[in-house]
Amino acid sequence: MTRPGADVDRLLLEFQLALAGRFAIERELGRGGMGIVYLAREVQLDRLVAIKLLPPERALDDDQRERFLREARLAARLSHPHIIPIFAVDTVDQFVFYVMAYVEGENLGERVRQRGPIAAAEGTRILREVSWALGHAHANGLVHRDVKPENVLLESSSGRALVTDFGIAAAGESADLDSVAGTPEYMSPEQAMGGVVDARSDLYGLGATAYFIFTGRPPYTGSGAVEVLAQQVTAPVPVLGGTGVAVPRRLAGTIERCLAKSPDERPASAAVLADLLVGAADARREIPPALRAFVKREGRLSTGVFVGLSWIAMTTILPFGFLLGPISGVAIVLAGMVAIPGVLMSIAAHRLIRLGYDRRDLDAAFRHEAAELREEFLATGHRERTTAERRLGIVAASSAVGAIGFSAMTLIAPAESWALAMEQLSPIAMAVGVISLGARMILRSRRPQAAVEGWGKFWRGRAGKIAFALARLFGARPKVAAGTMTHRPTEIAIGMAAEELFASLPAASRSALSAVPALLTKLQSDATGLRDRLETLDRALEVGRTVESAEREPFVAHREEVARRLRDVTSTLESTRLNLLRLHAGALSVQGFTTHFEDAAGVSQDVRRLLEARGEVERFLQFPSVESRTPA
Repeated sequence: MTRPGADVDRLLLEFQLALAGRFAIERELGRGGMGIVYLAREVQLDRLVAIKLLPPERALDDDQRERFLREARLAARLSHPHIIPIFAVDTVDQFVFYVMAYVEGENLGERVRQRGPIAAAEGTRILREVSWALGHAHANGLVHRDVKPENVLLESSSGRALVTDFGIAAAGESADLDSVAGTPEYMSPEQAMGGVVDARSDLYGLGATAYFIFTGRPPYTGSGAVEVLAQQVTAPVPVLGGTGVAVPRRLAGTIERCLAKSPDERPASAAVLADLLVGAADARREIPPALRAFVKREGRLSTGVFVGLSWIAMTTILPFGFLLGPISGVAIVLAGMVAIPGVLMSIAAHRLIRLGYDRRDLDAAFRHEAAELREEFLATGHRERTTAERRLGIVAASSAVGAIGFSAMTLIAPAESWALAMEQLSPIAMAVGVISLGARMILRSRRPQAAVEGWGKFWRGRAGKIAFALARLFGARPKVAAGTMTHRPTEIAIGMAAEELFASLPAASRSALSAVPALLTKLQSDATGLRDRLETLDRALEVGRTVESAEREPFVAHREEVARRLRDVTSTLESTRLNLLRLHAGALSVQGFTTHFEDAAGVSQDVRRLLEARGEVERFLQFPSVESRTPA
């Protein structure tokens, strides 16, 4: 009787004899339906490599043999830091194989099975790296067809993810459902049904892989391939958020989008998915407590403060009017209504500066808080805005305008009317205060993120800049280090580093390059505008994902253009920072900096034109409105 493994040993021996002089095979690394992988040493270059051999029974089929070679040669053209490179594709005698780099480490499947599900932050990084790799392959016309945990390797020395077996699954396609190419647990519905497979099928496989690494099991399981494939086609999309695993809501939603049955409902491309994953991990841990407190309390005036100020204004107009005259009375009251909030905001800014933070650190904090509130709001079935809310806002605004008009009339009335006006003013002011307070409370409860978004605009705008300037004018200086600013957007962190480098240049250099600070501010502002546009487009595309693909197409393209421009701005800021470093080191002259400055200004102008082209985008943002698609 032939002992088990005899055939395997004989195959290895025969394959080694065929490769003698070129490769010395050390051992088998693994095997599957699509191939056997060996660890070998390339003799001439003295390096370890991995060799994937098409199983001999498949190599006898001319169609499978040619397809394997064709797909392997296509994959060999790929050059990307997260794709395992293929060094050679060859046939020797009856053997068909390709040679690739050997990566010391483990695959994702082994990692999860041995040590359990992966944490959200690390998992998001891995998924983003795989998305970049897929995007590169798709851009070169190659679809993987078998994205699964076993085809993602984790390098032990660096932890980076590397994708292997690009396009090779096509070599074994079959009409037999039980032996269909690919892995049933990670196969897209269209691939399971023998339909057209494109880049979005790979995104489905990546979504299923993500589900596995966070939960420890694939999204669908069954007693056999047929049962699993049937679930891929007909079963509801599994809700990752309902599994009890510690995965942030935005990340869970992104993964569930990848698992949509229809390719049109998945992210438009791997590049889009990578961008979605950038902000999908739980940012709360990355926002320092001081900034979280500022966003929730310190940097906002409560409704009570607003109503109190209004009450004080209404009840002091008349006394000031009696003493100083109508015009002076109104001027003093209005100045007080502006000055008091200004002082409160400057005090808040003063505290933040003493803790080591800058105004630009607030942007990410406000965005995160608004995004969280919006997700909670929509998750409970609410609509963005209702007709009743709009009418309530009109009533509140009308009441405020009426109160102001009444006050103005009392000031221009004859002196004998002041006593009567004073008598009437108190109940009217009270009514206006109650209406305004009620309206604000109802509107805030209906759209809690609106207040956060409004205050975020306040601090990003001119008013916030003035508040921080006043705080510094009155001696606000950092007393403690803020620590690592992991919450800062990349372009803002780079821009701030460049500003510090410029400030430390000799006075003569700063004078010759006096326009640099304004350019850095402009580029950071451009980046903020692009991020705003990206978030708006992402929300609109998410809500309108069931809209016909032809209608979505131009706006998906616009989103990709905005993302590309954001990368350009970040690259320009980084180049500016590096050139400032060269100035410090004496490796670049002030004159040599001029050309870079002109190029950077050109990038900013292009971005401004893109941001100003709002017409078509605004039209698109209307058709998938949440209100029109959410049942009452």
